[in-house]
Amino acid sequence: MRITYDKEADAVYIYVKYPIKNGESKTQVSLDDYPIILDFDKKSKLLGIEVLNASKTLNKNVLKEAITSAHQ
Repeated sequence: MRITYDKEADAVYIYVKYPIKNGESKTQVSLDDYPIILDFDKKSKLLGIEVLNASKTLNKNVLKEAITSAHQ
């Protein structure tokens, strides 16, 4: 598993599968009550999870870990 953080977009991406090949994500599902998007492949296997507004959505310790992981 790999976690990245994009400070400009304020988004964390949690890779369940890494790397995700170009075009491999076939379906995206947005969760209605949360700023979260799930990416699935053509066999409906979860590839990754994108958390938008990460600085407001995630616990500060989780966000800190994502930022640290992104810089390694």
